[in-house]
Order: sequence, then C-alpha cells, then structure tokens
Amino acid sequence: MPSQTNGLIQAKVEDKPGATQIVITCNQPLEVFFNKFGQTLEVRLNCNQPLRFRSDPIKSSLIRSLGWASTKKGYVLAIDCSLPDFQYQTLVQHQPFQVEIELRPVVQEKISELSKLKEAKEEGPRLEEMEKEKSSVGSIGIEGKKDEHLFPLARKIKTIVLDPGHGGLETGAKGPGGTLEKDITLAIALKLKEIIERNLALRVVLTRDQDIDVSLENRAALANNNRADLFISIHANGAFRPKAHGSETYFLSLRASDEEARRLAYLENNSPEFEKKIEEENQDQIMMILWDMAQATFLKQSSELAEIIQIELNKLLGTANRGVKQAPFKVLTGVACPAVLVEVAFISNPEEEIKLRDENFQQAVALAIYQGILNYLRKIS
Repeated sequence: MPSQTNGLIQAKVEDKPGATQIVITCNQPLEVFFNKFGQTLEVRLNCNQPLRFRSDPIKSSLIRSLGWASTKKGYVLAIDCSLPDFQYQTLVQHQPFQVEIELRPVVQEKISELSKLKEAKEEGPRLEEMEKEKSSVGSIGIEGKKDEHLFPLARKIKTIVLDPGHGGLETGAKGPGGTLEKDITLAIALKLKEIIERNLALRVVLTRDQDIDVSLENRAALANNNRADLFISIHANGAFRPKAHGSETYFLSLRASDEEARRLAYLENNSPEFEKKIEEENQDQIMMILWDMAQATFLKQSSELAEIIQIELNKLLGTANRGVKQAPFKVLTGVACPAVLVEVAFISNPEEEIKLRDENFQQAVALAIYQGILNYLRKIS
C-alpha cells in the first residue's frame, strides 16, 4: 500500500530577524525553477508523478499567501509577498529533496525612495512643473496632478491587476513583420501601470514585468492572492484576414458571442502546438465559476467595464468599433472581481502592426484603457 506522504509537498514559513525563510520538502526528487515577477516569487516544480501540497497556517510579516496550482508543464507554488519588492536567495538539496528560500526586503530601494521624497519637498514648484512635462503624451495629454476627486473611490477599488498576455515561450500572435504579441502587451501594461500610479491612489500589480512564462491558472491565482478589485488582460489580436482591424474588449462567458470570438478564445486558451478544442471539463469549470460568482454579479460589472473601455479605445485611437463580446477565456476564469480581456489592435494587420511597435501608439492605448478605468470608477461611485 502506497505511503500517505508519497508525492507530498510540504512548505513551512518562518520569520527571522530581517528575513523570512520558506522550507519546501518532498520525499522524491524534483526539478525546480524560480521566477520573480512583481510581488510574487514563482517556484516551478517538475515531476512525473502527481503531487499534493500542504502547509501550516501562514503567520508572517513578509509572506501573505502561498498559492498552489497544477499546470500542463508541472506544478507551481506562488509565494505572494506583502512588499512592493524583495530579494531572495535559494538553496536546493536533491537527496533528500529540500528547497530553502530566504526573502528579504529591498532596504536600499526604500532609502532611495525616502531620499526622493525629501528632495521633492525641497524642490516644490519645480517638481510640479516636471510632473506636468512628464504627463504629456505626444499630442494626447493627461493632467499632471493626481485626480484627487477620485480618491474616495479608492476605498472601494484599491488594487488593479494588469495581465500582459503571453510571455516567455508563449509568444502569442506574430505580425507579418515579425512583431511578437508578448512584447507589445508587456510594453503597454508597463505604460498603463505608470499612468495609473501617477494619477490615482491605487495599487497596481502586474502578472509579469518581464519576458517570462506565467501559466493562465497562475495569473488568476496572483490576482486573487493580491485581492484584485479589477483585472485587465491585455492582448493583440490576430486573424487570417490581413485587413481585419480595430480593437475588441471581452468579458467571460461560457458561450462565445460569435464564431470569431470562439476562435479567438480557442487560440488564446491553447498553445499553437495543441490542436484540440476546448474540452468539456473546461466548459464545466467555466460553468461552475459563472455560478459561483454571486449570481453573475461580477459578470455584470465586467460587462460594464468592457463597454466603457471599448468606448475609450474607439474614441481616442480612432480604431474600428468591433464592439464588446463574450468568450470563454481561461485567463478570466477564477478571477474573483470584474475582469476583462482587451484586444487592442490586430498585429496580423501590417498597418496596425506598425502602429503597435510605435511607443506613442502604445502610450495612447494605455491612456485609453486608463480613461476607461477612470470612467468606470466614476460610474460605480
């Protein structure tokens, strides 16, 4: 009879002076890889046998939660840190298997930030002028000062999670000129993060801030671990017709709005090497999530957010209005807040591919999404 501890991953979190230690053990050898993005350290564990996860209740000043997920490529342990940034060291022992991870706050960055604040106080009017200059975006601008009249809304909406589509080996769609979707989505997300943080008293978390693989399941887990109030996944569309153009905004639904929406969801849900339809079990999973979402409360809010963002994309960018649609995107499933997926333009269209490579256009897209968020906040206030 197999042991009850066979294939069991155990994690123990312990605070130490100036650091937090996580010890991960297993009774069989594993391959282990580490990825740090934003406030999360992702520990990937590869094994040819099923694994189960167990940890004691977390009582730590640095670690908020441990997320466990099974993916096509193995297993992922997502360590969610309570600080904006941290540094880490690892020690891996294979026989018996044990991983020691030590996390520490980035003290130097805190000192630098305090220094900047002190300088800002001393400079006064000069800093204000610099902010006005910084806020200029080509021919499109936003106010240099923060939208103070929206601060009360921050009591309701505190955290926005931005999800740059694809990354790492998952390149996404590819333009005729060789532009990769993963690069465009990251560039837009970074610009949008900077705009939101500069103008609103909100916390912004990225599911990735560099070119790395992040599973669809872990993107949703990261949003929930960070208690996201809004989730926006950014993508660039692709089509067999090279003249297809414009932007689209989606929210979650079991059934796609039309055949084109169904095809897009299929492409986003599956890597190019997988030629299979959305399986019944995935449909059941989506159905359960829709049922669990407080009688579709988030669906209604997601629909409103999608519609408002779509209006701003059409107005600001002058792209074709392809409308708000519904589709069973895996990346939106399991996110416990209003969630939308934005296809900003067609990377498969040679003209829009050129635009997507242009930093001014990327900034304009980021500004349009930001304005959509702003209008949504005003609507729900």
